[in-house]
Amino acid sequence: MDTDHSIENSANKTPGDTPADLADLADAELRPPTVMQVLPELITGGVERGTIDVANAIVEGGGRSIVVSAGGPMTHELQRMGVEHFEMPVASKNPFVMRQNIQRLVVLAMREQVDIIHARSRAPAWSAYYAARRTKKHFITTFHGTYNHGNWFKRRYNSVMTRGERVIAISGFIAGHIRKIYGVPSSNIRVIPRGIDLNKFDATKVSQERRIKLANEWRLPDDMSIIMLPGRLTRWKGQTIFIEAIKKLERSDIQCLMVGSAQGREDYRQELELEIARHGMESIIHVVDHCDDMPAALMLTDVVVSASTEPEAFGRVVVEGQALGRPVIGTNHGGSKETIIDGETGWLAEPNDPASLAEAIGKILDLSERQRVKVSENAVSHIHENYSKEIMCARTLDVYNELIAGNANSS
Repeated sequence: MDTDHSIENSANKTPGDTPADLADLADAELRPPTVMQVLPELITGGVERGTIDVANAIVEGGGRSIVVSAGGPMTHELQRMGVEHFEMPVASKNPFVMRQNIQRLVVLAMREQVDIIHARSRAPAWSAYYAARRTKKHFITTFHGTYNHGNWFKRRYNSVMTRGERVIAISGFIAGHIRKIYGVPSSNIRVIPRGIDLNKFDATKVSQERRIKLANEWRLPDDMSIIMLPGRLTRWKGQTIFIEAIKKLERSDIQCLMVGSAQGREDYRQELELEIARHGMESIIHVVDHCDDMPAALMLTDVVVSASTEPEAFGRVVVEGQALGRPVIGTNHGGSKETIIDGETGWLAEPNDPASLAEAIGKILDLSERQRVKVSENAVSHIHENYSKEIMCARTLDVYNELIAGNANSS
């Protein structure tokens, strides 16, 4: 069945202009609940992956799942899952388009008998918020990051992500942020960390062939320890701190990789390469472009590093590394403080501190085989107990059910 629909044609139909028309809709208790998630695009990223995972969980849980976006290659995944996708220009920040999207979402929500609208990004959230108000649908948001909030206008723009009946925060750090900056009461916040696919990030399922392929592609020697900093090339990810830390180690028995796309920041990539050359470490530190097989890449490593100079909202890299049993280092702020048990499942280094990072890397390189195995076992167990996509989805469905049950109790 083709479940990829375009909203443009149906937007010209007017099933009703006022919320009063909703009285004619079927009672949600007599049919599977319908959840509509709204996000800008379905290209790549944590927001998109979380949307797809939850959409699938809704279907598997007996509900009906709708996703609205401007499209992208990941829509094919939705179709395979039996999730309906409606294409709409919700990635646009043009005020006129956003205003038109309100009515488009109103029409869609009424026609498809949506019970809950779940917004995952600011521009589409504004349209979804007003559509939910007009149609008297439940409105939920997921707050994915701290966003720029340096002035009144920015805080006002961001504030739509706090207007849900329930606001899902992807970490305790984000929950604290939205309480402090936006005054959201704790009673409205539900902390649901991101979950990863433990079938994908499973050391027993990453073949030797995949690892050898990457090792050959990157020309990695067999007799050296591999230290990797994964993450897109942007200054706050801490690549310059990493370079300084490696310099402080003063070791020649290591190979260091910074793996991530520049995403157009070629000047920054060139700056990193010049910094490496300035320290005379061209044979030790290498800048590698985007990798399509991160489980295999992480399995090549002896140390996985996240050196973010600003707090990570969640910190996916160190969670994926722990899931594979690799020793990880994160910075001692933001989401990493929650996902790493310092000294047991990984290590924490102080932010913007090359000496602290160098010390943590040195500790890991000096671990005995027995100590390394113990850390690996602790890490894998920790992630399985707390950060699987199944746990994330179950907790999200609990929030949906909380609102639907509220309807039943009030009727």
